[in-house]
Amino acid sequence: MSNLPCPVHHSAAQHQSTPAMSAITQVFQQFEQQNQLILNAAGEGIYGVDAQGRATFVNPAAERILGWKAEELIGNNIHLAIHHSHNDGSDYCVQDCPIFAAFHDGTVRRVDDEVFWCRDGHPVPVEYTSTPIFDQGKRVGAVVIFRDVSERKSAQAKLHSTMEELRLALEQVGQLKHKLELENAYLQQEISEGFSSHHIVGKSPAVQQINHQIQLVAPTVATVLITGESGTGKELIARAIHRASERNQRPLIRVNCAAIPPELFESEFFGHVRGAFSGAVSARMGRFEVADGGTLFLDEVGELPLALQGKLLRVLQDGEFERVGESITRKVDVRVITATNRDLKQRVEQGLFREDLYFRLNVFPIRSAPLRERLEDIPLLVAHFLQATCQRFHKTALKISLAQIQRLQAYHWPGNIRELENRIERQVILSQGDKLVLDDLPQYQQASQLPLQSESETLTEQDCRQMQYQATLDALVRTGGKIYGVDGAAQLLGIKPTTLASRLKKLGINRQQLLAAYPQ
Repeated sequence: MSNLPCPVHHSAAQHQSTPAMSAITQVFQQFEQQNQLILNAAGEGIYGVDAQGRATFVNPAAERILGWKAEELIGNNIHLAIHHSHNDGSDYCVQDCPIFAAFHDGTVRRVDDEVFWCRDGHPVPVEYTSTPIFDQGKRVGAVVIFRDVSERKSAQAKLHSTMEELRLALEQVGQLKHKLELENAYLQQEISEGFSSHHIVGKSPAVQQINHQIQLVAPTVATVLITGESGTGKELIARAIHRASERNQRPLIRVNCAAIPPELFESEFFGHVRGAFSGAVSARMGRFEVADGGTLFLDEVGELPLALQGKLLRVLQDGEFERVGESITRKVDVRVITATNRDLKQRVEQGLFREDLYFRLNVFPIRSAPLRERLEDIPLLVAHFLQATCQRFHKTALKISLAQIQRLQAYHWPGNIRELENRIERQVILSQGDKLVLDDLPQYQQASQLPLQSESETLTEQDCRQMQYQATLDALVRTGGKIYGVDGAAQLLGIKPTTLASRLKKLGINRQQLLAAYPQ
């Protein structure tokens, strides 16, 4: 600083000297002279101001940081030069400046997050301390010590960015873990319920038609609408489609739309972020995210509220959605299969279901036939459920007589296959011997009184097929499975043995299994 002009002479050249000014100048001149070596060697910027905010001295470090020469600042209002606005560029009122506030209340002011503006116009982040100077008890100015914290700010920004990246990575890991846990839970449920080994049991024309439709639609990504009465096996059809598709390495996620409270529908489908609503203590993935890359099965889709149907339509069309409480748009690749026991066309007419959503869901319709339309499948279904139930309940394998099968085929089965399975389970539990007895069917009809489709006496095609099926079973049992010869089943039925063999193949009847399951 020895090569800088004397603050006193510089000030006197610009301002009229007064006794008070001379006293202030002498104070700073004495301060500078006594601390010249310290000021020159200090790494922090240091400058002094008088009571009017004019610079009285500027050390080399301040010159280097700010780009100003000392002679350009001394005698001028330094606030207007280097401290005229905030970090965000907004104006900085002189009265609010901590440097000058030190003059007013005589206290040391420390500021950790502010900027000084360099001569070339770029801001330098600084932290500074403003200390008032007294002369005989009178405040005559202040000394400001500041340091450039650009590197520290940059390091903090990098650290913050790294921490944010780490937070996002951990969040993604957490979401992946949550997704895998949900997938595992679904798979465990499938294993416990036996879905992994189930197939559509039956050889009836209705079942053959369903299997044909499954083979056609499974390789595609088309939306499937499965309709039919409760208990007909709609979910089994959906699982068969999924297993035959290219998405079978991913889980099939099932949602029972009839079991979700209306206020939780959107969260259940699309997920939510923490704090999205009361009780949302953590972020949660929705079923669409969990099913990403796989298949989503919406059971009882007719129960969807109107408010959600539009959002479901958007996901089906664009593959996009937002979590509840979040503005981020997420994309998923999900194949949707739906099922309902309601007449969606009628609900559309009633204004309870969107027509555009109905057409979007009904791309490939499959009808699940009720059990009364496929009575010829009852022997196969009984054998299947009987074996599975005995294994699950750890009971000795039970047999069922042909008379019992005929009683089952004479019943109208309002609860369809689910009712049949439940009745078999109950009777397996109650059974005492080695045979299954089903004597609790309500409104029992004799086997000869086959159910008709109308009040007329005309037999339907279904009735004729059923009579043929029953006659074939009865003949095989009575002849011990013998087809050819004088006492064979073919002669008993009045047909050629080759015709009977073809009929057995067409009906899917295995003589050995039949005789083992249905002894005389």
